[in-house]
Amino acid sequence: MEEEKKVTLTDEEKEELFREKDSEYGADAIEVLHGLEPVRKRPGMYIGSTAQAGLHHLVYEIVDNSIDEAMAGICDRIEVILHADGSCSVQDNGRGIPGGIQQESGRPALELVFTVLHAGGKFGGSGYKFSGGLHGVGASVVNALSLWTEVEDRNDGKVYTERFEKGEIVREFAEIGECDVHNHGLYVRFMPDPEIFTETTEFDYDVLLSRMREQAFLNAGITIVITDARGDELITNELRYEGGVSSFVEYLNSIKHCNVLHKLIYMKSEKENATAEIALQYNDGYTETVMTFANNINTVDGGTHETGFKIALAKVINDYARTKGFLKDNEKPLSGEDVREGITAVVSVKLTDAQFEGQTKTKLGNSDMSQFVNKLVTNKLSEFFEENPSSAKAIVEKATAARAAREAARKARELTRRKSALDGGGLPGKLSDCYEKNAELSELYLVEGNSAGGSAKDGRDSRFQAILPMRGKVLNVEKSRIDKVYSNTQLTPIIQALGCGIGEDFDINKLRYGKVIIMADADVDGAHIQILLLTFFFRHMRELIDQGHIYLARPPLFKVSRGKNTRYAFSDEERDKYLLELGQGAVAERYKGLGEMDPEQLWETTMDPETRTLLKVNIEDAVKCDEIFSLLMGDQVEPRREYIQKNAKYAVDLDV
Repeated sequence: MEEEKKVTLTDEEKEELFREKDSEYGADAIEVLHGLEPVRKRPGMYIGSTAQAGLHHLVYEIVDNSIDEAMAGICDRIEVILHADGSCSVQDNGRGIPGGIQQESGRPALELVFTVLHAGGKFGGSGYKFSGGLHGVGASVVNALSLWTEVEDRNDGKVYTERFEKGEIVREFAEIGECDVHNHGLYVRFMPDPEIFTETTEFDYDVLLSRMREQAFLNAGITIVITDARGDELITNELRYEGGVSSFVEYLNSIKHCNVLHKLIYMKSEKENATAEIALQYNDGYTETVMTFANNINTVDGGTHETGFKIALAKVINDYARTKGFLKDNEKPLSGEDVREGITAVVSVKLTDAQFEGQTKTKLGNSDMSQFVNKLVTNKLSEFFEENPSSAKAIVEKATAARAAREAARKARELTRRKSALDGGGLPGKLSDCYEKNAELSELYLVEGNSAGGSAKDGRDSRFQAILPMRGKVLNVEKSRIDKVYSNTQLTPIIQALGCGIGEDFDINKLRYGKVIIMADADVDGAHIQILLLTFFFRHMRELIDQGHIYLARPPLFKVSRGKNTRYAFSDEERDKYLLELGQGAVAERYKGLGEMDPEQLWETTMDPETRTLLKVNIEDAVKCDEIFSLLMGDQVEPRREYIQKNAKYAVDLDV
């Protein structure tokens, strides 16, 4: 890295520079964005990103508007179709958009909804009591970020239509016919704009299916149909759950493949401008799953409703444990982590004036919801415990066992810290650290095997690349409590090297490396090591994944060479391509592992930022991730066998 050089300017030079800059920054430099220009200019402000998560957010925005109709008691059917041309359509049987002219603007109401930010029927409260799309930007944002948008609106016996391209009107609003007054609703079909979504414009059916299932659970009695019409055969799922959030918890526990400890607990409370529904059930696993929603929006960052739930849960369990003698008077109370081990809970609130943080609505801010939810849980859970002592005992015993494991983990952690202090600096002995101390500029390679670790150490750029070799397979944390994690000889060095702790000690601000790169062999064993490490990060350092710090290295499968000409191939197809390019006499060598590469090859193919390929690990569907980790890494063998048989890709060995 180049050294920074300090330059001292004279007063005259500073004055001249200021005049120069001032002339550049005049009134004409102020840019005014009109209509939907701000959305196309800064799409991330409205949909989070322009990657696949943002692409799916377009669908969610339109579906959320239909869900608002369902919450208003008007709509009971929503149909989502992924069309063969790459577009998506959403149709509901709600009220549709009023077909008249909005007096203030002199423009059709439908046109305003799709072309003007913050235009909609969700501000005054007369159109919707509860609404997730409260900002009034969803439809217009989707329109702005789409190559084209077609709208057909059936309202009050009339049929209206309009077409847009990149947010601009290309076919004016028009009444095109009449319909039965009972045949009402809105049909929106849009094509994502590849200029905006440069990474991909292809929707992931499974991700959308998971979101639609979620919405069907949260709105008992409505039907959501999602269809994939892009392949040779139609794929359709019709989702309807009369049990609501209770069915949701049962579903979440079923995909964990764990045993439940008691019958499901359901509670509900209503007041003038809000309702709260909660379902919870403990299982014999070690993972906490608490999903919170506000007006059907998944508040992944929690908020006041989640805070109220967690505080009340801990208080009720601690009070019961002391009253019944599970906790002695001189014992410390059970912690929040203790009482939530193995819980599966869904907290869903609906309120008139929901206050979210940001357009993507990931955190609820209404302060009164904390007390509202707290009171509900305190009253109903206390009643359940008194009426179901065996269930209460099972829950408390699980929490006390979790506390014992956490105490053992604390002792193991302190022992690790003492040893580290004596060994020097608190870093693992096998770590080859880098010189760069700025976490944003440094990266840590977790390398499979000592041999590959040696090559990586010799081939790296030691200014910013640190190497931690791993020998053998790490602990499967899906089957282990926290105390086993801290005492595991393979995981402890990783925890020490990262520096941010795990569990209750986790602090992402102490992370020592901006990129954590898993580098394993491109074979079955390497894939197993990757999934073990990803399970560890997902269960104990989830925020590292959420904030984009975890990566997978992609080493080549083949070295294709002819004389001094060399190519590295990452697939069979690429190998065959290079063999043809290099011509007669070219040979392909299959790498059996990273250890076969010398330091120069490892640097050139897998570590050089200019030429390497890194796969960034992200979570778009937390429920699906939870299901897959539980399925592949849990105790149940038969479900795992069925999954592998269904999804395995078989290779044919032609070397006879």
